[in-house]
Amino acid sequence: MAVPEIWAGVDIGKKHHHCVVINAQGKRLLSRRILNDEAELLQLIADVLELSRDVLWAVDINHGGAALLLGLLVSHDQHITYITGLAIHRASAGYRGQAKTDAKDAFVIADQARMRTDLGVLRPGDEISVDLRTLVTRRTDLVCDRTRQINRLRAQLLEIFPALERSLDLTKKGPVLFLTGYQTPAAIRRAGACRIATWLKNRKVRNSAALARTVVEAAEAQFTALPGEKLAATMVARLAKGVMALDEEITELEALIEARFREHSHAEVIQSLPGMGTMLSAEFLAATGGDMDTFGTADRLAGYAGLAPVPRDSGRVRGNLHRPRRYHRGLLRAFYLSAFASLRNCPASKQFYERKRAEGKGHKQALLALARRRANVLWAMIRDGACYQATPPVTATA
Repeated sequence: MAVPEIWAGVDIGKKHHHCVVINAQGKRLLSRRILNDEAELLQLIADVLELSRDVLWAVDINHGGAALLLGLLVSHDQHITYITGLAIHRASAGYRGQAKTDAKDAFVIADQARMRTDLGVLRPGDEISVDLRTLVTRRTDLVCDRTRQINRLRAQLLEIFPALERSLDLTKKGPVLFLTGYQTPAAIRRAGACRIATWLKNRKVRNSAALARTVVEAAEAQFTALPGEKLAATMVARLAKGVMALDEEITELEALIEARFREHSHAEVIQSLPGMGTMLSAEFLAATGGDMDTFGTADRLAGYAGLAPVPRDSGRVRGNLHRPRRYHRGLLRAFYLSAFASLRNCPASKQFYERKRAEGKGHKQALLALARRRANVLWAMIRDGACYQATPPVTATA
């Protein structure tokens, strides 16, 4: 876009925002505190457009409390740029005065947008990508909650029945389901292996007989009832039910993610790349929006994912490359895990990985190098709308 006439910086808050508008000389034309309400935001947009129709809006948050403002700006065909809160905090130190106010922050946002030419225009993702971002974020929260719940379950079980805690893999459904019915050594011994196996089989647990033998062996190793065992057993059963409830919600959410992902125009192209399963493909779309024009080049996509090293040279130090400090962790996770998965069923990926190992790189370094190469491939696939082909097509000669 051409150089605008005015710049509107907005310091985003939960209940209120503060907007400062400046011209090319950095003079304040407007400074206002606005309620995060549609009517007030529409009035702000109208007032700014009265100053000039050629305006660039800048924000320090691109989600959460900024969603309504961004949605209204997009509906009014306004250009928006995003500057991280950390960048604004560091830039503020270069301005006169040590005061910290919303008005000053908004001015710094506007002034940085005026002076910097390296800021890209913020493009909100399509409806499906936005939905996937919401669903993927929720799934991540549930998976983390499940891990915490399992850790609590282990800690509680360890206080009354250490042998059983050692014997069970609580990341699997069967052992967790077992703990909803049996928690103490005495109860397991009374039931016996046969009854426990039948109880598990009726609840469709795989390898129920093996699991029953395992828990009975653990019960035979402890005959002492520890203080507080009865109450602790109740808490173990409650925690186990909580883990199962989280498992059910995660399963339902994954079904929603898969159904929504299938509706995206790039779904078939992205999933054709070996290693890109449904969840990782959905995480990729949630992180990028699926629009490669936003990045411009594959190198920028790799940089956004933290796969492109950046130099930290100083004085006589040269070639000191490190991973960038600012990158999208979710996108890096999608590329890294998909690269690891591709080693099982993609000869090209395995060959590239083995070549890097032969060059002396460790497992993690080789995987990161493979993920970097795959970022180039996936970017080109989406750009061309072409599915992955293991062998490049042969062009017939005349």
